Formats: sequence, C-alpha cells, structure tokens
Amino acid sequence: MHKKHIVTMDGNEAAAYVAYAFTEVAAIYPITPSSPMAEKTDVWAAKGRKNVFGQAVDLIEMQSEAGAIGAIHGSLETGALSTTYTSSQGLLLMIPVLHRIAGEKLPGVLHVAARTVGTHAMSIFGDHSDVMNCRQTGLAMISSGSVQEVMDLAGIAHLSAIKGKVPFMHFFDGFRTSHEITKIEAIDYEDFKNLIDYDALNEFRAHALNPEHPMLRATVQNPDVYFQIREANNRFYDAIPGIVENYMNEINKITGRDYKLFNYHGAPDADRVIIAMGSVCRTAFQTVDYLNSLGEKVGVVQVHLYRPFACEKLLEAIPETVKKIAVLDRCKEMGSAGEPLYQDVCTAFTNSDRRPLIIGGRYGLSSKDTDPAQIKAVYDNLASEKPIESFTIGITDDVTNLSLPVGEAFYPDKGVLSAKFWGLGSDGTVGANKNTVQIISDHTEKYAQAYFEYDAKKSFGITKSHLRFSDNPIRSPYYVKRANFIGVHNETYINKYDIVSELKDGGSLLLNCRWTPDELDSMLAPSVKRALAKTHASFYIIDAEKISEDIGMPGRFNLVLQSAFFKISGLLPIDEAVEYMKAAAKKTYGNKGHKVVNMNLEAIDAGVNSIIKI
Repeated sequence: MHKKHIVTMDGNEAAAYVAYAFTEVAAIYPITPSSPMAEKTDVWAAKGRKNVFGQAVDLIEMQSEAGAIGAIHGSLETGALSTTYTSSQGLLLMIPVLHRIAGEKLPGVLHVAARTVGTHAMSIFGDHSDVMNCRQTGLAMISSGSVQEVMDLAGIAHLSAIKGKVPFMHFFDGFRTSHEITKIEAIDYEDFKNLIDYDALNEFRAHALNPEHPMLRATVQNPDVYFQIREANNRFYDAIPGIVENYMNEINKITGRDYKLFNYHGAPDADRVIIAMGSVCRTAFQTVDYLNSLGEKVGVVQVHLYRPFACEKLLEAIPETVKKIAVLDRCKEMGSAGEPLYQDVCTAFTNSDRRPLIIGGRYGLSSKDTDPAQIKAVYDNLASEKPIESFTIGITDDVTNLSLPVGEAFYPDKGVLSAKFWGLGSDGTVGANKNTVQIISDHTEKYAQAYFEYDAKKSFGITKSHLRFSDNPIRSPYYVKRANFIGVHNETYINKYDIVSELKDGGSLLLNCRWTPDELDSMLAPSVKRALAKTHASFYIIDAEKISEDIGMPGRFNLVLQSAFFKISGLLPIDEAVEYMKAAAKKTYGNKGHKVVNMNLEAIDAGVNSIIKI
C-alpha cells in the first residue's frame, strides 16, 4: 500500500525532492531560477539524506554550466545515475555535451526551470526559449504545468531514462511554477523504488567504463558508418512514448490522477481547441470550464511528452468534432514559418484525413502574465471568419499589429479569497507571506497558493505578493488582479501606483504609514480617495514602523503586518491565527534567546490591536 503525505512547497523543491530519490551524482552550477533545486540537494546531501539506493547524493559544484554537464557526462560513463538543474544561458552552455550524452544513450536527467534566453536584452524571467534550443540534442523532453505535476512527472523522467536508455529533460515554467508555493501530495520514495527497471539499471552499470575491463568508447567515425548508426537509434526513440505512457499509468495508480502524453480537457464535442504546454494550461482549463458553462464548445490539449512527439497520440486526444485549432508557444523563433509546437502540430495532421484550420500564437515571453481574458481572446479569434494567424496575446502590438483584442477581464476562480501585498525588496513582506501560506496549509484543510512578483533588481525593488486561499485546489497561475485584501507596506506606493483598482468591490485595504487619520485627507491623492469610495472599500491604516521601533526591533515590522492581515481578512479565527503565528515565531527565533522571541510575540499582538479603521 503506497503512502501519501501532504506538503507545502514550490516547484523547485518538488523537482529536487523527486530527483534526489534517483540521483547518485549531482553536478551543479547555480543559475536563477533553477538554483533552489541545487541548493536543496546540497543541504539534503550534507545532512546525509538517503536516495532510493540507501546513499546520500554526491554533489559537486563546478565553475560553469559547461563544467557541470561535463561532470555529468563523466559520471554517467562510470555507471552513476546523474542529474543536474539549470536554466536559460546555462542550459545553452550544455548543448554540445547533451548531444554526446544522448548519442551514447546515457540515462542522465536535467530538471530545467525554463527561462528566457537573452536576445535584444537579458531577462531573468520565464518562457520556453531555452528548452526549445535543445530540440535537436536527442534528449526526450517532458513538460509539467503545476507544482503537483512537477512532483508526479519528474519521477517519470528518471524512470523512463533508465528503461529507455535515452536522457531526459524535465522542464517547467521558470518562476511561475518553479517559485509558486502551494499544497501538494508528495509521492513516497518507496513507490518510486518499486517502479525502477532494475534489469535496465544493471545493464547501464555493466556498460560503465572500468579499468578492469577497458573498452573503446565515443570514436571518430567516417561517412561509411556514421549515418547508418544515427538511423539505427530510431528504435530507442520509437519506444519512448510507450515507456512514458506506461510509467504515467503507474503514477496514476499511485496518485489517483490521470496523466497522458496529451491530456484533453473540455467539451467532448468541441469545435475549437487550444494546444499548449506548461502552466498556461491551468488557466486554459479554468477558462474552458467557464466558457462551456455559457454554452460554448471549446477544449484544451496539454502536451506532457514533447520529445519524442507522438503524433498519433495527439490526434487521439483531439475530439473528431474540432474544426479550428490554436497552438500557443511560449517562445519567439525569429524568421521561422511558425513556432516549434505549432510546427509539430501541423506535422501531426499531415498524414491524417482530418483537416482542421491550425493557427499559431505566442504568449508569456519573459513571464508576461496570461489571464483568462487573454485565453478567451484566442477562442474568440478562432470563432471569427478570418482568424488572425501568428498572433500574440498579453501585449499590445502597435508595430506589427499581431496582438488579439482582449475583452473585459474576468476571473472564474470561484470560492477563492485573493490577497495582494505591495512590499519593498528585503522588507520581510515575502517572508511573512510564505509563513502565512505555511500556517494555512499546516493547520487547515484549505489550499493556499503564493506567488511573488519581483523586478530584476530584487533587493529594494518592488515586490508584489499574490496569495490565494480556497477550500478546493487552486487553478490560477496568473497574477491576483481582483483582490479581497490588499496590503500596502510602503506608504509611498499608494499615490504612485494604481493599486486600488485591483480591489474587489467591498474589499479591504491596509496601508502601513506614518500618517495619522487626520493627516490622511491631505496626504492621499484625490484619485485614491475616489477609487476607495467607488469600490466601497474597508480602509485601514497601521504604523507598523513605529510599533516595531517601540518594541525594540526597528525596521522589522513584517510580523505586525502579518497579524493585521489575519485580523482584517478573517481567513482564520484571530485567536487561532495568533496562536499559530506565535508558535512559528518561537520556532524561528528560539535559538536567539527569550528577549528576541518575546519581542516578536509582542509584535504579533500589536498588529492585531493597532489597526485603525478609517
């Protein structure tokens, strides 16, 4: 009987948790946003955590990503199951060696928090431009679209690599999935251990380089044999979809979920379908359910196994009634006839009798937010007589005029309490919000989601924390733009940015400021006062900075604001929330002595008792 346990973690930790089970050697060179995978592995290895083979992972940090993949190549040649974690330019530095690892049929695995590759400018944010640069390397590629999927599918990459003798890349959206914190179900290591093909593993180990029985490896070949040997490898890639599908079925038995190479969601008789990969699929699922409830007939296909691309399985997933298809790519391939996934979908229909209209579009470059209204715009475009081809969503393109018109925003996430916090990098806001999600996840049956929007400066730039809480799993991988609660932790923001417009009618806004109630009238811009009145907002202020100074912790006011949020939001009975916050504070600061602990406990009480309603 398999064991299940509920945990709260982000996508990086989920990937690292699974990868650790199968890894003997990890060679790393940290790069944002994949670094936490390597950091977790390093910490666990240092603490002696055991993988499924009863060993701690042997971790080595190299001086570049090129060195990391070189070390992985070497360790695979000696029969050790090996893993690395990377992203963006770092992944590109690995490409020459990835060709070698794939050509030599070594079962290495890369976990990639997919990220923008620098072009006209550098960007640390997420899209698929890095992984799409690796299509020709010969790695099998599997895509996850949520933190739960990372937990469930990461193991399939390792298991399939061992059985299929083909290295795997498991990728998920940088930041949007890698850094989203949520409650998921973890898979026990024993379950993974029972799924390993030990005959294939022993064959891999027996093939290792060994001075006791030397062998010739990785020769230079001439035209008389090179071509034939490349083609002879076809059979290994032909087998991969079946191997992955088999392991998906095994994971489905363990988890009760339903993973396929291509998962369809929507009307069984849909006439319009979107095909996509990654986190945008959850937004599409939500939008499809909403549109179908209004009488439309639409659907979405989520691609899980991207390489090898199993054309026949894609066709099986798409209802026969579909007349129009839009393929969404999270990258821009300049000068091409269409982006990669679009071209693959077109190819899949080449040998089919079905002839739907297929168009392609781009979304989400550099983590550009993609919300339900934009997905609806894609379906509306498909429904038009002459759909715009090679379109974009999420931007206004007034140069080449390829962007789709987007209608009024809507958010079909019913029964969700949404909160947004405006903070200053390094002011503790992000840490406090992570703590809030942990409290809700640990002590209630509720689901929680936290996502943090940074600018590239990180420290001392603006941070926006997007939190959601619900009694049901949350399917909203986009920014909170209609909040029940907004916390403004820096008073300069309230007049500078359009904050109040994102508050739901009747929502609550908490402003941390030095102003007294009497001073507010002159300090708040007229536009802010109008917006507060228009949304029938409950408006509160608190001087968390003065409170923290009076307690003896100047500048450390995150706990004050956290307890104020619990008081105003009503997310938990306030007595319970205070109890859980105090327990967390004792755990966090217990090694710093009674004085520090007591100051933090005082800050929690002050946050509850010092709110002023305007």
